[in-house]
Amino acid sequence: MLAKIEQLLQEVKGLTAQNPEELEALRIKYLSKKGAINVLMADFRNVPAEQKKEVGMKLNELKNLAQERIATLKEAFDNQDNGAAELDLTRTAYPVNLGTRHPLTIVRNEIIDIFSRMGFTIADGPEVEDDWHVFSSMNFAEDHPARDMQDTFFIESHPDIILRTHTSSVQSRVMEVSQPPIRVICPGRVYRNEAISYRAHCFFHQVEGLYIDKNVSFTDLKQVLLQFAQEMFGPETKIRLRPSYFPFTEPSAEMDISCDICGGEGCPFCKYTGWVEILGCGMVDPAVLEANGIDSKVYTGYAFGMGVERITNLKYKVKDLRMFSENDTRFLEEFESAN
Repeated sequence: MLAKIEQLLQEVKGLTAQNPEELEALRIKYLSKKGAINVLMADFRNVPAEQKKEVGMKLNELKNLAQERIATLKEAFDNQDNGAAELDLTRTAYPVNLGTRHPLTIVRNEIIDIFSRMGFTIADGPEVEDDWHVFSSMNFAEDHPARDMQDTFFIESHPDIILRTHTSSVQSRVMEVSQPPIRVICPGRVYRNEAISYRAHCFFHQVEGLYIDKNVSFTDLKQVLLQFAQEMFGPETKIRLRPSYFPFTEPSAEMDISCDICGGEGCPFCKYTGWVEILGCGMVDPAVLEANGIDSKVYTGYAFGMGVERITNLKYKVKDLRMFSENDTRFLEEFESAN
């Protein structure tokens, strides 16, 4: 069988077609239910056990190569047809304006890059979520205000299906299916039922982080956040942690950075305090660990969360949050040099 596979590999590498009809004939010959590759796969059960691994790898290589080659040829025909249909030789030439990455995308990617270099991987989850992953698994009391319809967008009730209000729901999903060590960041869009103004919106973007392992301490959290702040805002940046409260962490803190406009001396931007708040953080509450299937007597962890819009405002001094979602090209063109 290996000899037959090698022969077909050579044939597939040299596949060409002069028109879509010839391409379809090649697809039928190699990839249809009765095609040459499926015939070999059907015969795979007869391969001796000691050869199955090698033959299986070669078969997969053959199938993937055939699919890629035929897809490439098809794309070439599609582009050729589209170009001919859209080309208007009578139209006056005009400049084509190239777009740039959105400022939120620029900053989000920079945040991801910083934490990736510290060993964090990316986790993703659905924006339409259930109550358990958004609230209950995160230790929110049943009468907590965040569960109120005035604060959260409800899709259905009983059971409650909502638009996630934070990406902590992704942390919950990761803990459900993983055992420590866990080290992830969770970037994504979140929603809250708020009046839209220059400083608030009904949707925004977050990056949350979670690290769980044995003997994780608050000192570890502080050092990671200091490293992030200095990478993002400059090596002279200082941080301070103020005690706060979150249902899912204990102890909890708000983190401020030294104002990068006045250098901590005090100015209107930092309200003459010398500090600007950028994120919330804390040690993961044992109740959260237990709710998500992790033994809190063995493992500890920390979590943090920041708004991408908040970091972008601080980095580029954008005064009105609404500008991020209005798609005004004059505003977006200001970030060409940041790309």
